Amino acid sequence: MVHDTRRLADLADHDAFVRRHNGPSSDDVAAMLAALDMDSLDALIARSVPADIRLDRDLALDAPRTEPEALDYLQRLARQNKVFKTYIGQGYHDTHVPAVIQRNVLENPGWYTAYTPYQPEIAQGRLEGLLNFQQMVMDLTGMKLANASLLDEATAAAEAMALCKRANKKAKSNAFFVADDVLPQTLDVVRTRAHYFDYELIVAPADEIGAHDVFGALLQYPGQSGEVRDLAPLLASAREKGIMTCVAADIMSLVLLAEPGALGADIVVGNTQRFGVPMGFGGPHAAYFATTDKLKRSIPGRIIGVSQDSRGHTALRMAMQTREQHIRREKATSNICTAQALLANIAGFYAVYHGAEGLTTIATRIHRLTTILAEGLTRSGVRLAHDTWFDTLRLTGVDAGKIHGRAMTHEINLRYFEGGDIGVSLDETTTAHDLDTLFDVLLGEEHGLSVMALDEAVANAGKSGIPATCVRESAFLEHPTFRRYRSETEMLRYLKRLENRDLSLTHAMIPLGSCTMKLNATSEMVPITWPEFAKIHPFAPKEQVAGYRQMINELAAFLVEVTGYDHISMQPNSGAQGEYAGLVAIRRYQAASGESQRDVCLIPSSAHGTNPASAAMAHMKVVVVECDDDGNIDLADLRDKAEQHGERLSAIMLTYPSTHGVFEAGVREACRIVHDHGGQVYIDGANMNAQVGLTRPGDFGGDVSHLNLHKTFCIPHGGGGPGMGPIGVKAHLAPFVPNHVVTPIDGVGRDCGAVSAAAFGSASILPISWAYIKMMGARGLRQATELAILNANYIAKRLEAHFPILYRGNDGTVAHECIVDVRPLKAASGITEEDIAKRLMDYGFHAPTMSFPVPGTLMVEPTESESRYEIDRFCDAMIAIREEIAKVENGEWPADDNPLVRAPHTMADLMDAEWTRPYSRELGAFPSEAVKVSKVWPAVNRVDNVLGDRQLICSCPSIDEYRD
Repeated sequence: MVHDTRRLADLADHDAFVRRHNGPSSDDVAAMLAALDMDSLDALIARSVPADIRLDRDLALDAPRTEPEALDYLQRLARQNKVFKTYIGQGYHDTHVPAVIQRNVLENPGWYTAYTPYQPEIAQGRLEGLLNFQQMVMDLTGMKLANASLLDEATAAAEAMALCKRANKKAKSNAFFVADDVLPQTLDVVRTRAHYFDYELIVAPADEIGAHDVFGALLQYPGQSGEVRDLAPLLASAREKGIMTCVAADIMSLVLLAEPGALGADIVVGNTQRFGVPMGFGGPHAAYFATTDKLKRSIPGRIIGVSQDSRGHTALRMAMQTREQHIRREKATSNICTAQALLANIAGFYAVYHGAEGLTTIATRIHRLTTILAEGLTRSGVRLAHDTWFDTLRLTGVDAGKIHGRAMTHEINLRYFEGGDIGVSLDETTTAHDLDTLFDVLLGEEHGLSVMALDEAVANAGKSGIPATCVRESAFLEHPTFRRYRSETEMLRYLKRLENRDLSLTHAMIPLGSCTMKLNATSEMVPITWPEFAKIHPFAPKEQVAGYRQMINELAAFLVEVTGYDHISMQPNSGAQGEYAGLVAIRRYQAASGESQRDVCLIPSSAHGTNPASAAMAHMKVVVVECDDDGNIDLADLRDKAEQHGERLSAIMLTYPSTHGVFEAGVREACRIVHDHGGQVYIDGANMNAQVGLTRPGDFGGDVSHLNLHKTFCIPHGGGGPGMGPIGVKAHLAPFVPNHVVTPIDGVGRDCGAVSAAAFGSASILPISWAYIKMMGARGLRQATELAILNANYIAKRLEAHFPILYRGNDGTVAHECIVDVRPLKAASGITEEDIAKRLMDYGFHAPTMSFPVPGTLMVEPTESESRYEIDRFCDAMIAIREEIAKVENGEWPADDNPLVRAPHTMADLMDAEWTRPYSRELGAFPSEAVKVSKVWPAVNRVDNVLGDRQLICSCPSIDEYRD
């Protein structure tokens, strides 16, 4: 008998996850290196990454853990969280996630691995889901237009303030009014935004709205203490004075309350979390933003619109989809470039699942239970702060200490106001039994109240907390989509039908440059729906979230080591929010150092459009630094402009590797130039996937970076959100990152206002990045980076004989992405980058990034997760497309009738009785052997973008149009 003498601990395969995350096998790596005429990955990295910035050691991270080990440890952390029954409210409520939606959307990679629907022909399912969301919001708010979601209620309110300023041309004032019963976290974020827009903020009782000279006003409906008041007179008064108004409204309350649009609001914002989205310690949740029709060209974020395809059939697309910041750059008033698409879809499906009658039952039941609670409390001598309510009561003159003690005994969280008042907010999970327990907590166990008797008394008396003037009278959700899917069978089939109309990572590689569409491993995703993470209120007491805190602290420590910074702020809940938070930290630091005059931000001409937009939002003057012919920052121009602006130089915003996909050799020098002139260095983390384990921005000159956790660190894109954009900062900036008024953060200045509604942003998705790093370890993370660079260089090598590759580094390599130049082919054949993008759909692929950072190009990023087989399949498709272009160039196919300009091809095309095109049906729809085996059918033909923008329709079409 042969005995294995290895230690038991050595038998666990700790590299198994690394091998599964990384696509290329060792044989693949050898073959790709051979194609590059290189003998090792080390040689490739030595040629690609400048020697003066390369990390000379391994990252100081724990050895990789197996998937079971990581999940077991994370489960132990999760169990440290205490899932109390929560009545805190304050904009967040427990909810029942319909199981059919949780399993088939939230936990389904067909939904969460898709990209933003910039290519509508292969995104019709997500687009329909988002159109449902918009229709739901429009119906409930009474507004004519809604976007496809924003990050959270607080940032939506801040966006509304900015919209009021730019749309209210008549107002000369620079002041904005906020009612004093607005949610505190919303006021916190609005205050931060107002400061850097140089707006005066006036916080006063809502009744005083007409007493101030302001350009806009924000009201809460119902107020944060639960009061329901008729806003119509206030909104009318504001309108008479030329004040634009925004109402922040609870979405569930609008089922029963008069809609703000009917009351006269210009803008309505809010959170849709309680429509089937777990609280998750703060997010992600989809905020909504609705306006009047006259503001449609100014609304921030994305709008899903109705257009037609080339066959005249109804087709959906992102209307006005060229984002504001890419057009207006430093003149933009918003840096929003993302949404919460996955969560918006879930909220919209919640409305489809329940319909108007189901939502009415839920809202009525919440209000009825609240009224019963109010009746019992007042009978027992408890004084309520208000005599109106929807779901929230504020108790005044009570013994808060005794109540708190009883609440902790019963594992119940209430809201405790300064001064001793107590708030109680009910939700759809509240039961009659819960009311019995609440009476025990609020009154003591000798209260003698019967919920059933109180219910009967309330019913007999016709009592309600909603004033007669505030009762909703209009119908909502009358579109057939919201009335049809009542059985789970029908709902399941509807969700599956929409999923089948989309392309996601479950189908194919998504080679989008700068977007890093890598594996979102199932084991990373599993924890997000654990109750210990999902059912935690963001303002739960600190002692109840020890597991969350430890997980967040461990993730922060991982990211500190990966980046070379000293501190991580987890609050920003998107990359754009991270940019803004980082620049604000710089401005706060400089102001505290007596250098508030520093307001110039240098930005390379190749930068992401969000960079100048974020700088403008931080009240900075943008100065563009030119790039040389090789796409690198022109260091001479940088020196000149740093010298020119001298004492006013605040920062430079660099992207590394560059937006052109190259490791610029002069990055240390660029940082030194700015530091020598007293400025700070902001390094955009969009391309961090080419740095992890090889170099660290905090080592080569960065003072602050945002990190796209939805790119480098595996949080999925969700069809256009969620995202996370935490910032890493050097020690001198750490006291100036965002704090939070409700959940103060240690070590941060108390006057450093928030940038997001929750202290730790979208905390419930942080376990994804934690698990990724934990299971990869230092060696795995470095290998992932090396393979991302290898895959990109292999693509560049395979394609260079067919397409020009626009930029390379000094040694002829690219970083983790490469830019294919289509402009010469366009000039010779008339075939555009869009034609190639649409033709790739016929080959089963999503298009690379089009026309960014250079118009007329395609930017390709394969990531480390794609195998050589899939990369070859993509390259084969691109080469075949080049051969098709050649047939247009030589006249074999007409310029206006060929597979490229006709792409994508649908089943409807193949069913045409006559086929008069100069190529076969088979070539049109099945151009490769791979798609004959597994075909992803575009749901519609090429969509007419111009028509969709010219005739903006963002509501659900008639069901008859779907039939046609």
